[in-house]
Amino acid sequence: MQLRHPALRSRGQQRGLSLVELMVGVVVSLFIVAAATLLMSTQMTDNRRLLLETQLQQDLRATADIITRELRRSSYWAGHAGTVPAPATGTVVANPSMALSYVSASNTVNYRYSRVSGASAFGFKLESGAIKSCQGEPNSDGLCSGDYQELTDPKSVTITAFTVTQERTASPSNDESLILPCPNLCSDSTTNCWPRVAVREFVITLTGTSASDPTVTRTLRVGVRVRNDRVELSTEAAVNQACPVS
Repeated sequence: MQLRHPALRSRGQQRGLSLVELMVGVVVSLFIVAAATLLMSTQMTDNRRLLLETQLQQDLRATADIITRELRRSSYWAGHAGTVPAPATGTVVANPSMALSYVSASNTVNYRYSRVSGASAFGFKLESGAIKSCQGEPNSDGLCSGDYQELTDPKSVTITAFTVTQERTASPSNDESLILPCPNLCSDSTTNCWPRVAVREFVITLTGTSASDPTVTRTLRVGVRVRNDRVELSTEAAVNQACPVS
């Protein structure tokens, strides 16, 4: 019978891992789990921020689209067809829906238009972090007398800034394309007293933050041209007279 060395017999009888090997394996596993958890947490945070940014951008875009659509139809006058001045008389009837103004002190834009007889008053304003809209009959100041209703949801987005800036107010004396031609010249044989068209262009600026994460902020600027231009009469013309009669 062949006898084996005791050390060889002990080494052959070993099974599994030693305590040191086990501890090293646990530490390595913990590092891997921590790295995977950190990566997943970062991806979830980025994904959440992306969703908030997308929602905020969509809310601002939807609000700007509504305001733009409304301001574009400002000054529409349903009764204009029956009051266009005839060449024989030249009498001008003022458009009761022409006013459109922005009050920076109250972050309010006021405008009017009429689908039927009479003019309704409308408005948008920034109040308590939300854009609010109004529709109703004009009060003594010509402003909307109805109640303002929230257009944006404060639980989703907080509006921090709202401005309406007039970019172009046309009646430049050098722009001949804006002159409305008349059949007769002025008393001084020029066209200085002919009426002009005032083209009105505005820029709407909205700034908002996500109600869930104040660090998510977006600003949106949208331009709008009022389709119903304002006709400006010369001070040389007679009252209610668009063109010289002779």
